[in-house]
Amino acid sequence: MHGAKGAIVNQHRPESRLFGRSALLRPLRLAVAAAAALAAGLTVHNAAAQEVIRVGNLKLAHFAGVSYVKEIASSCGIAVDLKIFAKGPDIMQAMLAGELDVGATASEAAISARGNGAPVYIVGGFAKGGARLLATPESGIKSAADLKGKKVGVTRGSIQEVLLGAEMAKHGLKAKDVNLIYLGYPDLNQALLQKQVDAIMQTEPQSAQAIARGFGVEVVKPYDTPVGTPIRTLVMTEKFYTEHAPAAAKFMACFVKAQKTFMDEPKTAEKFVTQEVFKGQVTPAEFQEALANSPYTLEMSADHIQKTTDVMAEHGIGKMAKPAKAADWVKLDLLETAKSAAGAK
Repeated sequence: MHGAKGAIVNQHRPESRLFGRSALLRPLRLAVAAAAALAAGLTVHNAAAQEVIRVGNLKLAHFAGVSYVKEIASSCGIAVDLKIFAKGPDIMQAMLAGELDVGATASEAAISARGNGAPVYIVGGFAKGGARLLATPESGIKSAADLKGKKVGVTRGSIQEVLLGAEMAKHGLKAKDVNLIYLGYPDLNQALLQKQVDAIMQTEPQSAQAIARGFGVEVVKPYDTPVGTPIRTLVMTEKFYTEHAPAAAKFMACFVKAQKTFMDEPKTAEKFVTQEVFKGQVTPAEFQEALANSPYTLEMSADHIQKTTDVMAEHGIGKMAKPAKAADWVKLDLLETAKSAAGAK
């Protein structure tokens, strides 16, 4: 009996000790819960303060300033969700689908989209040039006139396609006079290396790589046409521009800050492009060669977009239902405000 009573007593002691500990811990648990709730509230507040802006970009040296916006976004009071695409038209499709707020493209993709009714605005520019007509060393091609009857590679929906058409027109050539082969930018270099094509109209840094590695020679930088030196375009959806004006203004301020950093600090740009964007696949020398042909800029004008639109319409590039007047959809107010605040030209 006594042993049994002892057992009963022993069974109740742990329970009584647990009860006491639980009572003591209850205030601590309440404090932890309150802290968690406060932290959650702060997280929501910060998320609201730093609106996430969805940005589409291309993996190209002269597009890297747009990607750099993500690196400095927190200092601008925004957060950036960056997505990389294979070509400009893919970015425009994502914008039309409501998946992006901002996109970096060649002007051709933006002009084509707007000419088919896409609700987008060009709000800035970030790089000039970025194109070369290259040929195999043994092709004998010395100018665009020599392309007649040749296999010529180009990326469909790119500014290079526009420049190729304009350059050929200077020499009296039309698309039917050459064997056009449409490939992505990396594939163009492979085709030239393997001599599957005689010439390519290429972007940067791929054209700089082809020259440096000996399988391509420069024929011409195609900036002597009505298009002039092309300027890459920063595009916003109309919805983001109008309905999220404060966030759009913050993004443009951050964009100007990123571009100005690359323009003022070439070594920062070189390190970011060679190490972060291309993971060592582009050498510093190749980057410098590419940059010489596609410098970073903050220039953009409705006049430039109108001239490019006119060339596209003339040569049937972009298949626009109705070419849009540049003055109606090139909106540079946010850019000019941001440039003025940053002291940028």
